[in-house]
Amino acid sequence: MHRDLVLNKLSEILSATDDTYENQLTQLLDQSGRIFVAGAGRSGLIARFFVMRLMHAGYEAFLVGEVVTPSVRDSDTLILISGSGGTEQLVAFANRARKIGAKIALVTAKVDSALGDIADQVFEVGKPDLYGTVVGMPMGTVFELSTLIFLEAQISHLIHEKGIPEEEMRGRHANLE
Repeated sequence: MHRDLVLNKLSEILSATDDTYENQLTQLLDQSGRIFVAGAGRSGLIARFFVMRLMHAGYEAFLVGEVVTPSVRDSDTLILISGSGGTEQLVAFANRARKIGAKIALVTAKVDSALGDIADQVFEVGKPDLYGTVVGMPMGTVFELSTLIFLEAQISHLIHEKGIPEEEMRGRHANLE
């Protein structure tokens, strides 16, 4: 029963997400010098998943906040993941990236937000009216799981669109684990 609750809600959110985002996000990634990804809290965990998969797919991608992450340049893209679109730390990152001249993309549940106003491109996962309280999926769970699947589907799109063999991706996977 609870598995169905979660899967049905995620299906509802993802079905309400614009199908053209796959191509739009691919174009953004391909036009970027380097890609920086950031999120806070559990959205930060989703950012970690996504940046790892981007690296596996052959992109030069970095997680904001790691000690080995280089500085952002004007040819780069900053992808922010924030359900609320108002996470203060991410707003500060966006403002700094904007001053440098980097492109800013937002993956969110709320287009009308502080980050939505700053971003060059916004990817709205679902629609706001679908995010009401869901008993059993507390405190942002719906957004985080929907975004995880949305971004993992983006990687699947890249794999198919570019014909990236799994062996090539595996060759980029960490081997000191």
